[in-house]
Amino acid sequence: MRTSDMHAEIRELNLAYLMLAQQMLREDRAAAIYRLGVGEDVAEMLEGLSSAQVLRMASSNMLLCQFRFNDSLLVDLLSSHGRERGTAHLHAAILAAGRPVETLA
Repeated sequence: MRTSDMHAEIRELNLAYLMLAQQMLREDRAAAIYRLGVGEDVAEMLEGLSSAQVLRMASSNMLLCQFRFNDSLLVDLLSSHGRERGTAHLHAAILAAGRPVETLA
C-alpha cells in the first residue's frame, strides 16, 4: 500500500471514529465513555468539537483510535471462537469495566 493511500485510509477511519464518538456521546454519555474508553474530560472535548475541528483532527496522519487494552487475557476473551463466545465477551466486559480508563490505554 502506498503512503498516500494509507494516509487517506487513516483520514477516513479517523473521521468515521470521531463522528461515531460524537453520536454515541450525544445519545448515551455514560455508555459512550465506557465503550470509547475515555474519561469525562476527553468526552466533553469530543462532544464539543465543531465540524471544522473534526475534519482537522481527522486529517491527522496518525490513528486517533487505539486498542483500549494491552491485556492478553482480554484479547483472548474477545477473540474467542468457542461455543461460549457470549460468555467470554461478557467476562471481558466485566474485567474491562472494573479497571480505570488509564489502565486500559
